[in-house]
Amino acid sequence: MKQHGTCWLLGMWLFAWASCLSADTPGDEAQTLHLPAQAPAMKALSLDIYAALDMPQARPLLKAFHQRYPQIEVRYRNMTTLSLYESFLRKPQRADVVISSAMPWQFSLANDGYARALSKDVLAHWPARAHWRRELVAFTFEPIAMVYNKKLLTLAEPPRNHAELLALLDDQEKALTGRIATYDPARSGAGYSYAMAESRLSPRYWDLIAALGRVEAELNTTTAQTLQGLADGRYWLGYNLLGSYARAFVEKHAELEMVIPDDYALVVQRLAFMSAQAPHPETARLFMDFLVSEEGQRVIAEQTTLGAIHPDVTGAGSAAAFRVGAGGAMRPAEFDPQLLAALDRLKRRALLSRWKREFHQATHTVPAEK
Repeated sequence: MKQHGTCWLLGMWLFAWASCLSADTPGDEAQTLHLPAQAPAMKALSLDIYAALDMPQARPLLKAFHQRYPQIEVRYRNMTTLSLYESFLRKPQRADVVISSAMPWQFSLANDGYARALSKDVLAHWPARAHWRRELVAFTFEPIAMVYNKKLLTLAEPPRNHAELLALLDDQEKALTGRIATYDPARSGAGYSYAMAESRLSPRYWDLIAALGRVEAELNTTTAQTLQGLADGRYWLGYNLLGSYARAFVEKHAELEMVIPDDYALVVQRLAFMSAQAPHPETARLFMDFLVSEEGQRVIAEQTTLGAIHPDVTGAGSAAAFRVGAGGAMRPAEFDPQLLAALDRLKRRALLSRWKREFHQATHTVPAEK
């Protein structure tokens, strides 16, 4: 009876919270979630999570963890990728666990000594390619996708790959002007990561950026902003969107369709680490253990669209299923120190300068470098 009461209280709290906050609210303002401990004050424990993981995806994980450990008070703070990185660096002693899809920034923090290694037992079953020195752990498999509004069908067939997208932008430049949206790599850590990876992967990447510029594509900082614009009909196609968020959104909007490119599809693996200065290391370890456990990964597979990578979790919602569905198109980022190249100041400035030049060359004035 006591456990039943705990779950009922948690469920009612989550329902009240969800009624007050839009899950798709874009922008840099942090969203917070607080799950109070269901234990006497003397025995209550705490866990502080800093993350770039939107609430609809985070909530099932947090709820399942809290049900398993109701004595732990969970404080969850969701931010954009760059805001998260900057906030953590200012006060690294405040976070127990840090989660982000901006892989270079996460790797940089771990490489600079901000992460604490997990025990061998915790990761004994985990794929070697999905963790680094047991400090940084990949726990999701999230393809990058395109999403289109069905209004696009009045012009042409929707693109199924990057070559078809480039042809569509060239053929329908006038009709699509102001109707396309993508990430701004200068203001989004995730967007910059995608730009660097794709510029190395595709010889026609810069032709595509120039085409996006000619149609005056809107540059956003979150997938949520672009998805909302697509649902509103302001945009007809969104490029390089986080597929895990897009899939959940599209399921609720019949006017939208998601496409994973069949030539190549970047794959983000969300990375988590326990802070070396974690104020509550014991609860941080429990949460990290839960993330990579079969129980936690089944929550990911069955209650989110993040893509579980546990080797014993198969079927819908697993990385194995995504790979089968996309054939050989999936291109996960290399999980090694090469990620640090993305943060080299000279390389970053060179990439962003070329990106701006290609994007603005046709119809815009190139902004001055700051």
